[in-house]
Amino acid sequence: MVRPVESEHEHVIEIGLARLLQTGVGLAGLVVLIGGIRYLVTHAGAHPQYGTFSGEPEDLSRVGGIIRAAEAFRGRGLIQLGLLLLIATPVARVVFSLVAFMLERDRTYVVLTAFVLLLLLASLTGIVA
Repeated sequence: MVRPVESEHEHVIEIGLARLLQTGVGLAGLVVLIGGIRYLVTHAGAHPQYGTFSGEPEDLSRVGGIIRAAEAFRGRGLIQLGLLLLIATPVARVVFSLVAFMLERDRTYVVLTAFVLLLLLASLTGIVA
């Protein structure tokens, strides 16, 4: 089976998507790494309590608290911010795809991609479990 020749516009979109994913994952990994190093430096002498599970502090379970903790250069906040960036990367890819399909005036894919984006946003905000 012969694959149809790809237009230059499609090639530009593919390159843009690839760079978006590479940048998102790379940035997320770098932020997690910096946060992990910061956490280890500041908590080097701490002894873990294996018999007790305390979970994350309440301020690190909300986006605003994560951003404030990252701005204060706290290790846990940076790690959480890196994880948020990792989660945001595929969402940004869907948004990028939606814009690309809108520019191509491909209504079928615009509708499908918009539906996928709505499902992603609903699941991330807790509307859909």
